[in-house]
Order: sequence, then structure tokens, then C-alpha cells
Amino acid sequence: MTPFAALHHAPGPLLLPNAWDHASASVLAAAGFPAVGTTSLAVAAAAGLPDGAAATREETLRLALTLGSAPFLLSVDAEGGFSEDPDEVGEFARQLFAVGAVGVNLEDGLGPVDRHAAKIAAVKRAAPALFVNARTDTYWSGDGSGTRARLDAYQEAGADGVFVPGLTDPWEIAALVRHLEVPLNVLYSPAGPGLTELTGLGVRRVSLGSLLYRRALGAALEALDDVRRGRAPHGTTPTYAEVDALARTGTRTRQD
Repeated sequence: MTPFAALHHAPGPLLLPNAWDHASASVLAAAGFPAVGTTSLAVAAAAGLPDGAAATREETLRLALTLGSAPFLLSVDAEGGFSEDPDEVGEFARQLFAVGAVGVNLEDGLGPVDRHAAKIAAVKRAAPALFVNARTDTYWSGDGSGTRARLDAYQEAGADGVFVPGLTDPWEIAALVRHLEVPLNVLYSPAGPGLTELTGLGVRRVSLGSLLYRRALGAALEALDDVRRGRAPHGTTPTYAEVDALARTGTRTRQD
């Protein structure tokens, strides 16, 4: 079992914060998080491209190259693998692993089950040690129908974990945990169960997705409004020197 996989079998669930650049990943790692994920929305928004449209393959690989040698475990949000060809998805995963990523998220977008299963299998052939978190959008973009059938197919294809964003009902979460043979990942929702309750339900990984990125944008607007109204901005503000010093973390080598 890899160090990243082991984090999914600890006493409590892996709380995975999601970064969008070197600085955000560095501050999260410095705060004590052993693993950091990326968020496709932030990668796309920073480049002025749409999320979920397979438009950010190069930007995603570039970010993985930037973060892959940092002193934390890196999981990459790769949308649907940026191709409908399983072999091309497998090659992209191999490139991610080569630059230091230890995990990858692959979303099905409610497309054909067999095609997504083929992508998962291709990734495991191309990079066997890469932790594949297979995401289904049955709750994110639908009413939850077909969730178990999709996840069963993804487990059989070799997924190391499964991700069901949009699932917040405690009873349904607990039932799905009992059904699955691999760790369940859910997306944290301010309106859903908190971390303590999710722990009790058996969830093994809790992702923050784009929440931190969206909160950062919101904090920037709040600070600007404070300045415009003649008030000192409130909230935590790292100094110039502290942010500048983050660049030095990029020269350190991760010790797995």
C-alpha cells in the first residue's frame, strides 16, 4: 500500500484541501496537511477556460509538474482524463505519475459506464501505483440514480477509491459505505454533514473541491470593499515576506 493509499485507511478520514497554484499548495502543506489535491475549476478559471470541458490538459500537467516534487503528497483533478480514448487517458496519467503525482481524480460526467471503466483500467495499466479516485456525477448532475451500478463497474475496473460529489444525505452515505469495497470520498458541503458526522458514517476521504479557491476570491472582494469604505481589511493576511518565502519550498524534495 502506498503512503497516499494508507491515508484512506487511517482512524479518521483524509481531509483533502484543494490548491490551485504553488503558493496555495505550500500554505496548505505548511498547515499540516500531508496530502493536497488540485481543483479543476481553479485551474480552468485562472486560464480563462471552461471547467469540465477537457480544455485544460496542458495547464493541469504544468501544475502537476510544479507541485509534484514538493514535500507533500499530490492528487490531481484530471476531469475526465482530457480524452475519450482510454489509452490517451492512461498516457496522461503516466505523465502525471512521472512528475510526482500519487493520485488522480477521474470523473464520468454521466457518460457511458463502460467507457469510464475502460479509462480506469487503462490508468492502472499505465501507472499501477497511482491512486485512482473514480468520480461519478450521479448526484452532482443528477438525482442519484444508477450510483451503485456505476461504482461497482469502477471498482471492478481497478479504482482504488470512489468519489460521489453532491451526496449529503447521511442515510445514503452510510448505505453506500456498507456496499462498497473501496474507500468512499465525498465533497464537503457547508449545508451537509460535518467532518465528525462523516467520520461516524464511515467516509474515508473528504475533499474541499473548489471551496477554498472560491472563498479566496470572496475574501479578496471583501478586502477591497473594506478599503473602499475606509476600513482596514479584516481576516488573516500573510505578509509579503511570508508569501515570497513560499517559493523556496519548491526546491525541497518530498520524502514519501
